[in-house]
Amino acid sequence: MPKRQIFYSFHYDKDVFRVHQIRNIGALEENKPVSHNDWEAVKKGGDNAIKRWIDDNMNYRSCVVVLVGIETANRPWVNYEIRKAWADGKGLLGIYIDDLKDPRFSNIPPLYGKSNRGANPFDKISFADGRKLSSVVKCYTPSSTDTYNSIANNLENWIEEAIKARK
Repeated sequence: MPKRQIFYSFHYDKDVFRVHQIRNIGALEENKPVSHNDWEAVKKGGDNAIKRWIDDNMNYRSCVVVLVGIETANRPWVNYEIRKAWADGKGLLGIYIDDLKDPRFSNIPPLYGKSNRGANPFDKISFADGRKLSSVVKCYTPSSTDTYNSIANNLENWIEEAIKARK
């Protein structure tokens, strides 16, 4: 299978450490995350600058992978990215990342680095006929006992399935 160019959609502040673990899987073409300083500079440009950054970075990607943490579904830019991916005919899927450990919280009970499950962001978007986007876009739940390897072993297939579903 060829390495795919992917755009990751996620809530930066809450999930960046979990997202870095997924980026390190290596099954995908290099997709370097924006640094905190660069993202702050983009945000200072206002909504139009953020839209331009998203549009430019999604432009040559074949699939958008929404990494779903506890607050992802409520993030306006994540919702923009989902809508744009769908409108542009890109492959689209979600992966719950609440069971990946975040080292910042590894000593805090009761979750010890894990998080509570967030809402499915595809439930927040509806078609004109009232159906939810979640009725056609999958949001995967990796194994809770070996989340990293569950994602690593399935990510390429999930992406290929999402791309195929849009053709």
